[in-house]
Amino acid sequence: MSKPHRLLARLAASVVVGVGLLWGAASTPVRADAFVDGFEDLPLMPGLANVPAASVSFDAAAGRIVVAFAEGKVRMPDVRAFYAETLPQLGWSVDQAGRWMREGEVLTVDTVVEGDGLVVRFELTPR
Repeated sequence: MSKPHRLLARLAASVVVGVGLLWGAASTPVRADAFVDGFEDLPLMPGLANVPAASVSFDAAAGRIVVAFAEGKVRMPDVRAFYAETLPQLGWSVDQAGRWMREGEVLTVDTVVEGDGLVVRFELTPR
């Protein structure tokens, strides 16, 4: 094989490997070590910690209602990006910024700056 052909073959192989790595990264499910209090399937973003005393969860005639809080030294854009990537994998579709819908339920994720960190509020209500 001539030198230009070998170079072209190496370049093509590099592109195939690179695309494969990107494809694999995009389709890898987000894994969580913890979940938001009151939610059995809502991952807690790394860097956040649940605030158990502030969380409320109960079932109503119209459906379940959950309000939970987490806090940590994380950045607002990182929180938004984490949940924008994670929630669709769990069947949620975005309704508007910070608001998601799934099977008759609405999930709202709000952030408030507190000191040098954030407080994240998760609210689940019937649609």
